Amino acid sequence: MVRRGLTVRVAAVLAVVVAVFPATPAVSATPPTPMGAAGSWRIDLSTVDDADVNVSSVSGSLTLAGPDNTVDTPGSSGTFITPARRLTTVTGRVSARVSADVPAGTTVDLDVRGRDDTGGWTEWTPAGREFPFAARTVQARISLSGPTGGPWPVVHSVELTASGGTARAAVVTEPLTYRVYATREGLVGGKTSNGHVIAQRDHFVSFPSTKSVSPKGTGSYTAKVCRTDGTRCEFAPVWEVGPWNTHDDYWNPSDERATFPTLPQGTPEAQAAFQDGFNGGKDSRGRAVKNPAGIDLADGVLWDGLGLTGSSWVDVTYLWTGTGGALGVITTAGAPLNLRESPSTSAAIKGVAAPYAQVPIECSVTGESVSGALGTSTLWDRVGPDLYVSDTYVKTGADGPLAPPCP
Repeated sequence: MVRRGLTVRVAAVLAVVVAVFPATPAVSATPPTPMGAAGSWRIDLSTVDDADVNVSSVSGSLTLAGPDNTVDTPGSSGTFITPARRLTTVTGRVSARVSADVPAGTTVDLDVRGRDDTGGWTEWTPAGREFPFAARTVQARISLSGPTGGPWPVVHSVELTASGGTARAAVVTEPLTYRVYATREGLVGGKTSNGHVIAQRDHFVSFPSTKSVSPKGTGSYTAKVCRTDGTRCEFAPVWEVGPWNTHDDYWNPSDERATFPTLPQGTPEAQAAFQDGFNGGKDSRGRAVKNPAGIDLADGVLWDGLGLTGSSWVDVTYLWTGTGGALGVITTAGAPLNLRESPSTSAAIKGVAAPYAQVPIECSVTGESVSGALGTSTLWDRVGPDLYVSDTYVKTGADGPLAPPCP
């Protein structure tokens, strides 16, 4: 269960600012594109909030707050997430100029993501790269790492520029599904990479890539994990990085995959290393791979959601890889929400949806009246084949049905 290592991607995507700090290594990259500029703005680095992890602001500059208290982290790391910014026009790319002190042995990464008005977020991607579709709202994430005792990097200023790119419209696609090997996350009391403190029988999942980590208290990246016989499923937010690798977005095609592009799409590097001796049977940090895991499951997902007792092959749907369709956020008082076989509280339970999970609403149907977190209603949402939840626990931002009636 390897987590939270950060790699140097900034050098390829951020513009050099050397005049201010000539004595320190500067972060470098291609300059912002001049095509159809949609506006530039500076990130406010002076305020750190609950969405940020192990960072602090000192005289308006951003640095690590202290030694890392997340589990299994080599050195110290932290992240700073900006508020989402709605643009006056759509954009296909967000580039950046960064002024930073980056001592040897430290890194600064700047990733961005975007969404249009109809669906979810793109994956976190290095600034300057084109989004897969035109975005109206954008957000940035600054990741810092360094030795446990320092020195640590210091980010003095960040300016973002939104530009046109090709501004492709989102095409409705089904999310990707692959069968991968799941292992137990465990580590109760430790911290995930987004700052969540792991509780007993917790409900979240972990993938070996930083591209799909949801900010704390959100499910902007949610996975549907099912037993291979389809008898039980859980919708759970992605809050952690691991197992084994930290930049293995194996669900993406080779031209988008951050590392190991020669592997077949859908094959985690750990699986190839364990089964076929790929990379000498080692992960990206040179450790011998002891299992083929492509996902870690928090204890509540493993034991309560899926009813498993140990490591197992599972079918995983990476919900954020699909576009189009209605989405809702599971809203409960803290406990996961039962998935019912039909729209009734007496129907068979087919699994659960974790708090904060973002679920696809295929259609809506009238069923048993339920009083839930969002009121009282007879409306139920179908979130998968024979999987229903009361609409009174699904925040959609709409009054009434968000999707068409079920056939």
